[in-house]
Amino acid sequence: MEALSSLTVELAPGTIGLVGPNGAGKTTLLRLLMGLLRPDSGTLTVLGHDTQREPLRVREVVGYMPEHDCLMPDLTGIGFVAFMAQVSGLPRETAMSRAHDVLEFVGLQEQRYRKIGEYSVGMRQRVKLAQAIVHDPPLCFLDEPTAGLDPRGREEMLGLIRTLAKLGNHSFVLSTHLLHDAEGLCDQVLLLNAGRQLASGPVDRLLAGHDEDTVVRIKGDPAPFVSALSARGLTPRLKESDIHVTLVGRDARPVFQAASETGTQVRYLGRSVSTIEDLFLSLMNEAPEGLAT
Repeated sequence: MEALSSLTVELAPGTIGLVGPNGAGKTTLLRLLMGLLRPDSGTLTVLGHDTQREPLRVREVVGYMPEHDCLMPDLTGIGFVAFMAQVSGLPRETAMSRAHDVLEFVGLQEQRYRKIGEYSVGMRQRVKLAQAIVHDPPLCFLDEPTAGLDPRGREEMLGLIRTLAKLGNHSFVLSTHLLHDAEGLCDQVLLLNAGRQLASGPVDRLLAGHDEDTVVRIKGDPAPFVSALSARGLTPRLKESDIHVTLVGRDARPVFQAASETGTQVRYLGRSVSTIEDLFLSLMNEAPEGLAT
């Protein structure tokens, strides 16, 4: 079974959302980008370094926050983060100084001398973020950084990432199956499903390129209204409770004429794609059979 197939993408510096459902191939892609896995074919380059020929160099210049715990429960927070800083190449004194700084940044200054085995889920996520950024890498891979967090914890974690991104010196690849986490945070996205690329690029450009449909929501039985739209040369498509139509030149008069003719109350009329979630669902509906999870 192929975890990833036919993936061709180039992403500019910034905050990048690697978005897709569980099993889409997100974690596999991150491991390939770090040189932890070798592709059957093709090449991957990270910050100018080939992941197959220079895997160690790649790992020197990136930070990685894994989805699953890879922590040392008997180490204190400060001991673990300082150790990871040394693994990343920092001298011992610099590593310890940086560890104190990043633990304060992620809000663990009061818990830094506690053993990680005593940490809550939220604290474990924060210490994972701290070890990923302690050596000040230009690029960080964050694999499901809000996993296991309650709504407040999720917003706080995303706020930390947003603050780091605003500094302008780092790029982030945020891997998540929660499309809301990518909203308002990522300026680029790579949408994956079942190991295949659905779309990639700047969010604004992708949303602008998928707004041909107009969504109509009505009150009552849609059948007469849909028939009246069809009689006017439109091709209405029912998607759950919404009716999607493609209007020529954005001319909505046929919609209101059909509504008047059938006595239908129009509750909403607007653009079909306005968020990353809308885009993803739209592309899922357009995908060939066999790409659905």
